[in-house]
Amino acid sequence: MTAVHVVVPDGIDDPSRPSGGNVYDRRVCRGLVALGWSVHEHAVAGQWPRPDTAARSAVAAALARVPGGGQVLVDGLLASVAPEVLEPEADRLRLVVLLHMPRDEPREVAALSAASAIVATSDWTRRWLLDHYALPEDRVYVVPPGVDVADVAPPSPSGGRLLCVGAITPVKGYDVLLDALATIDDPAWRCACVGSLDRDMEFVDVLRRQAEDRGLGDRVCFTGPLTGAELERAYAEADLLVLASYAETYGMVITEALARGLPVVATDVGGVPEALGHAADGSRPGLLVGPGDPQALAQALSRWLGDPCERTLLRAAARSRRLTLSDWSQTSRELSAVLTEVAG
Repeated sequence: MTAVHVVVPDGIDDPSRPSGGNVYDRRVCRGLVALGWSVHEHAVAGQWPRPDTAARSAVAAALARVPGGGQVLVDGLLASVAPEVLEPEADRLRLVVLLHMPRDEPREVAALSAASAIVATSDWTRRWLLDHYALPEDRVYVVPPGVDVADVAPPSPSGGRLLCVGAITPVKGYDVLLDALATIDDPAWRCACVGSLDRDMEFVDVLRRQAEDRGLGDRVCFTGPLTGAELERAYAEADLLVLASYAETYGMVITEALARGLPVVATDVGGVPEALGHAADGSRPGLLVGPGDPQALAQALSRWLGDPCERTLLRAAARSRRLTLSDWSQTSRELSAVLTEVAG
């Protein structure tokens, strides 16, 4: 049995703080076990990605417990801000950094340069790393997230059940979304915003006031984080996923929506077009707009709400794209292949 030590942030299973990176880490750990790997998990406490000395020391202690020559998969949230911990271990261990989101800073360059391999979660991220950092191409791999098979969500006649999934933070563009929604002259829509409310509480307060001031208080709901059956219900009761982010390395919520046949209106940033993909006939299962542009977002949403034929076409494209999505077992197999190559 081949062993791998996985170093992750403490609390990756905390339902109050869900994230794509946490889901990815947990699913590939389970997947590697299913493939016969002996997975030794090391959860490290700290205010990531702003660790203190104690947090860095905890990462160092976790790595020190790995026998010489051991294989280590380190979450990029930890690795990118602790190069002084990774660099001394680079010759002793086979370090693989699982990078969910590049930070674009010198410390990250040093950390990634110490790794035997870097696993990016999208082709966009790999291109970004090679364009911005002097990393050897043969050391940067791509292993995209998977998605679970789900039942197709039944559509409503109006298409007005809008869903946003993501932590309520400025980078997710919720203020842009509210600006856009305030200009849409259609009585049918309601929008559920699903995500953690404690990442930036001041921003959440601003959004709540913004919604009330724009007369959206009874049409926009901030649910807080949902997981399990509650999150499944939110997708099942939606017509359209809306993602107004300024930055996304992939956008796992997009494939989660597509797995249910839900079209997407999203910003054309990072790996979003890659996650959205195409239907069998080459059409997009959604609409892409520029980031930070409430007028363009409003136009896309109005197009969706106001044109039943457009909704039919986009739903058909989403259901076609649904059939081509990869599952988490495929993600685990691809990651296993990377780890095996590095070990060899």
